[in-house]
Amino acid sequence: MVQSKNIKPLIIEKLNEVIQEKIMLLTKAISGAKESRDNETKSSVGDKYETGRAMVQMEMEKTQAQLSLIENQKASLSRIDLNRNFSTVEFGSLVKTNLGTYFISIAFGKIETGDETVFCLSPVSPVGKALAGKKAGDKVMFQGKSIEIRTIH
Repeated sequence: MVQSKNIKPLIIEKLNEVIQEKIMLLTKAISGAKESRDNETKSSVGDKYETGRAMVQMEMEKTQAQLSLIENQKASLSRIDLNRNFSTVEFGSLVKTNLGTYFISIAFGKIETGDETVFCLSPVSPVGKALAGKKAGDKVMFQGKSIEIRTIH
């Protein structure tokens, strides 16, 4: 079993791998959409051509927004100081509770690292807000469940 202090680098590494893969896929999708838009030949029916181009443009903008969000997540992860010790729950802390382990970082969801399941949550998520500022030993109620903070790293 990996010790808590050593698990954060593994979590961040795994998150960065997934983020990099998403960036690559989104970049390819944008490139393909641009190519499709630029290679579109004007058909004899002008409205059909314009509608097709507009749809491709809307899809490109949607994909570009997704890419921007992913790049922001990557930047957020890079701000986490792995050597910092936490006494309260805040951005960058790894929180072990009676209900599971939470990494307060980016909204990602469940991630598996070795034999441990960790939930990566944004500090502005409902659970992140409920835990914010709390210390080891504190208890919070969330959706009818008592969450007891055991350790913070």
